[in-house]
Amino acid sequence: MIKTPEQFSKEIVAICNEKSLTYIDAVLYWCEQTNHEVEYAASLIKNDPKIFSNIEIEAENLNVIKKTSRLPV
Repeated sequence: MIKTPEQFSKEIVAICNEKSLTYIDAVLYWCEQTNHEVEYAASLIKNDPKIFSNIEIEAENLNVIKKTSRLPV
């Protein structure tokens, strides 16, 4: 079933809250549960700036990607 980025985002946030998972783990969990490829999830993530930003921050904290400069909030 094709999902919109908004539907996908809501499901990922719900998984994060219910299972106490990080966004990265929640996306992988969602892929396993729905039998979707990670590439499909990636295409949905690209279209949702909130989820994309959260995953980017997690990846930076895990030293998976190079840290970028951020304005203090």
